[in-house]
Amino acid sequence: MTSYLDATVPNRSEHLWRYTPWSRVYPGNIDTIPEVQSALVKSEDLKLDSTSFEPFSSTDIARIFLNEILEETVVVSCNDANGHIHIHAGGHAAATHLHFSCSTASNVVVHLHGEPEWFGLALTGDINANAQLSIGIINELSSDTVMVRVDDWSVHRDARFELATLSMGGHRNKSDIRSTLVGTNASLKQFIAVHGHGTRHDDHHIEIHHQQPHTNSHLILNAACDDRSHSIGTGALKIDDNAQHTDAGQVFRNLLLSPSSRAEAIPELEVMANEVAAAHGAASAPINKEQLHYLMSRGLSEQEATSMIVEGFLVDSFSGLDSDHVREAMQTRLTVHLECQLIG
Repeated sequence: MTSYLDATVPNRSEHLWRYTPWSRVYPGNIDTIPEVQSALVKSEDLKLDSTSFEPFSSTDIARIFLNEILEETVVVSCNDANGHIHIHAGGHAAATHLHFSCSTASNVVVHLHGEPEWFGLALTGDINANAQLSIGIINELSSDTVMVRVDDWSVHRDARFELATLSMGGHRNKSDIRSTLVGTNASLKQFIAVHGHGTRHDDHHIEIHHQQPHTNSHLILNAACDDRSHSIGTGALKIDDNAQHTDAGQVFRNLLLSPSSRAEAIPELEVMANEVAAAHGAASAPINKEQLHYLMSRGLSEQEATSMIVEGFLVDSFSGLDSDHVREAMQTRLTVHLECQLIG
């Protein structure tokens, strides 16, 4: 296993770190390893167990660094359970690793809170054969926080996995979310909604790997960017040569609310099989003037009308969720957040 201080820091020619250099999301001098404390993880309705952390087997710099600082894993046994997990972080730097083990059907919402200067989040999981798991991640960290998130998910035979992310907090966020469909007839649906405000920088890199035939995946990322915020969405979809009869697609949509906001959308496909349906799309546009005019003609102010359009755009990110538990939690937190933004 490579130690962090012996690892090569990636340069910006690498696809993963093109828009967010490692030095901008590292907690301090990149040639030193800072002291990192464990975040507080609580749940009133799910069973949580602690075990020793098993290092990632990876050459990626973020995972190598997390190998150095993580000491334990919080194991979430989510079988036939609906619940919430709250992660509270504080101080200079904090981190945690959650591992989900699912063999039946479960719905879990993970809430990220606190005011750490830096937060590291590692999420891993096995969605075992015939299981159904829906997970929602809600980022409500402090507006000054830098966050690094890495995910590694395995979806097995006849399993169904939904992963939803609502990103509203943090100042600079780098997320590297990787999912592998390792069994036949496995299914993955992934939904991401980003609200860019102030100078938020939100970079989502999503890798989906189809290894077996008769699998399907669906990715939607909607980002609404205001002020001087910047959203990046890169998707790497790989379909192996034996993954015939795969159905996969990814769509990136960006709503630009100010002349100073920016958004990048880079879907990529690597298709080795010939009997597949694989599609991708990306679009960026300002707010629709006709929609704005219609709402203002009904008595709404420009700010209220804009907020309503943004809410509808982002809420739609989660309309494809099968889990009522996760969908309602995500949409409720989004509505509360946007109302607070409007009042503020």
